[in-house]
Amino acid sequence: MNLDRIDLNLLVYLDVLLRERSVTNAANQLGLSQPAMSNGLRRLRDLLGDPLLVRTSDGMTPTERANELQPLVREALAQLEKALQPKQPFDAAQTERVFRIMASDYAEATLFPAVLKRIRDVAPGVALDIMTPSDVSFLDVEQGKVDMVINRFDAMPQSFHQKTIWHDGFSCVLSSSNPICEQFDLDHYIEANHIWVSKTGFGAGVGINPQDVQRLGWVDGALNKLGKKRNITVFTRHYQTAMLLAEQEDLVVTLPTRAANLRQHSKGMVIKPPPFPIPEIELKMAWSPLLQHNPGHQWLRNVISEVAETVPEAI
Repeated sequence: MNLDRIDLNLLVYLDVLLRERSVTNAANQLGLSQPAMSNGLRRLRDLLGDPLLVRTSDGMTPTERANELQPLVREALAQLEKALQPKQPFDAAQTERVFRIMASDYAEATLFPAVLKRIRDVAPGVALDIMTPSDVSFLDVEQGKVDMVINRFDAMPQSFHQKTIWHDGFSCVLSSSNPICEQFDLDHYIEANHIWVSKTGFGAGVGINPQDVQRLGWVDGALNKLGKKRNITVFTRHYQTAMLLAEQEDLVVTLPTRAANLRQHSKGMVIKPPPFPIPEIELKMAWSPLLQHNPGHQWLRNVISEVAETVPEAI
């Protein structure tokens, strides 16, 4: 194929069409009329000799060729964005940039106090807009509308860049007046009343089914392997709320150790290791390839990575 025949706008059209899987939505994203977007799709089909998107019962479905092209086109556009990036260095001390970050309640409570302190020391003009998982979609991140997402992810688009922030074990937080405090073994743990807390991924959450062990997460999955099941009486998505509720003398909350550490100096509360093994969790940060080479974004990623190493796991 002769490259001088290719309108580079078609790469942008193809990227958005494959992401949206809708001519109308793609046109809206690019500020084009629907006929113009349809014409762009027709030109792409002629150029590549493939229908690319085929109407099925599930809507517009990409062909095998389109699925092969999608990551290549995304990477090509990211490289183009890098080439056109201004060479002016990022001056953290002078910038007044706002960074929008989606973070889980766990990450917000354990990581961001130290991150904010570092930023205020070296970049006083930087503001952080910390968003919840229900505020953000994969599309928001892919388009660079959100600078970064920090959470535990079951799945993530292959085009995203990502880095592990840390691994964390689990601890139990309970009142020193809890009857099982002095004999905190597996049998007494099972007999106790528990607070469930977790939130991963993107988008608005849905209600929890206590019988659906696979969706309850790490703690209940580990118990299930032992043929055990705990009695959950409260479900929450907020770690701070869970630890406040654990002040009641008949409740136990099992949560990542760095979150439990937040209550290590609380009067009347104790922190104990779980009486059974639970696999570690992995906290990650992820971002769009469109921001991979942005100097300010690179600075932020370095700050978060460096600060994360200072947040201890052990009590």
